[in-house]
This record gives sequence, structure tokens and C-alpha cells, in this order.
Amino acid sequence: MLVTLVGSMAIAQGNFKIILAKNLKSCDIGNPALTGHIDCTEKICEILAGGSDIWGKRDEFHFSYKELKGDFDFSVQILSLSKANQYTKAGIMARADLTDNSQHVYYQIFPDNTPRNKNSGGCEFQYRLEKGGEMKAIYPDPVTAGNQFDVTFPNTWIRLKRHGDIFVSYISNDNKSWKLYSTYLQKMPKQLFVGLAVTSHNKSALAKAEFGQIRVK
Repeated sequence: MLVTLVGSMAIAQGNFKIILAKNLKSCDIGNPALTGHIDCTEKICEILAGGSDIWGKRDEFHFSYKELKGDFDFSVQILSLSKANQYTKAGIMARADLTDNSQHVYYQIFPDNTPRNKNSGGCEFQYRLEKGGEMKAIYPDPVTAGNQFDVTFPNTWIRLKRHGDIFVSYISNDNKSWKLYSTYLQKMPKQLFVGLAVTSHNKSALAKAEFGQIRVK
């Protein structure tokens, strides 16, 4: 595993394609008590999601995705995320399969910047190294991170890039200047299910996440 954390850079925005909602497949992963769904207009995608969590050895969440082969660069604006729980999550996931214990990487944000466990910011990079294994996370450095990984809805963009088996995550407040969050090395299949993953972390309530344009190259 290779991990680096904290940095900033400007990334060219050319050659991105907008993913239309009609081209996304959508399903619940695991067996959430409340069924999730996606509803999109030309400008906004709204996902309502139940689920106990994306963590541990088994996941419960709603997933809207495309199958992508090889390298990719996937970004999305997150306009809002309701707080069904302090650990409600929404973000970009790359998943090996659609079972509840699949290997995956997940760059996600929380509803606000309240301190959580080892995290004093609004985002986190999480991963399951092998099928059926325990999930782990890459947290912000409490000394150097400051507030550069805070969420500021609707001005929050996140990005997940794949190059071979290296997965790189970024956050931005303007979709132009991107802060490097993490660089992570994990062996994954060439073809992955890549898209938007939302979990309520509250079995008896749905969380609502609103996303702006979804872009990929």
C-alpha cells in the first residue's frame, strides 16, 4: 500500500464527458431496511439512500454506477447531503462486484465538518483490500490538514482517478484548483463498477444527497 496525503494542484478540465442519469444503473447493495432510489433532472441527481453503513465486512447503501474498464478520472459536485446520522456518507466508489462484501475503494464526504473518530475534516478515503475483509480508512493529518478538506456545500467537488492499480483522490471548492487527499495502491480487476455511493448510517431514515454534473474521462 502506498499512501501520500495533503497537497494542491490545478488540473486541466478538458476531454471530460458528462455522464447522463439515464446511462447510470442503480441498485441497493446489501439489504437496507429502507429502499433507496435515484431521481435526476438535467442539472441535479438526487439519491435517497438507506443502509446501516459502508464499513466493517459488509455494506448497506445505494449505488448508481457505470462499468468502466481500465484507467478513469471521475468527478462530481456534491450540492448537499442531509445528516441522517453523523456518519452519513456520500461519494465516489470503485467496486469489484455488487455483493455486500466486495473489494472496493471509496472517496467520500460527511454531511458537515464535525470531528469524527480520527477525522477532523469533511472527507475520508476508505477501502476494503480483499473480498470479505475489514474496511480501513486514510484520515487527514491532524497537524497539517487544517480545514483544507472541509465540505462547503454547494461548493464541494470530489474526484477519484485510477492509473493501473493506483487510486488518487482530490477535493476542490471551485472545480479548478484541486487538493490532493490521498494516493493509494490496491490491486483491483481491470473492469470495475464506478459511481455514486450513499449510505444513511441510520436503518430507520433515508439520507438525501444532491449531486451536480457527473464527469468522467
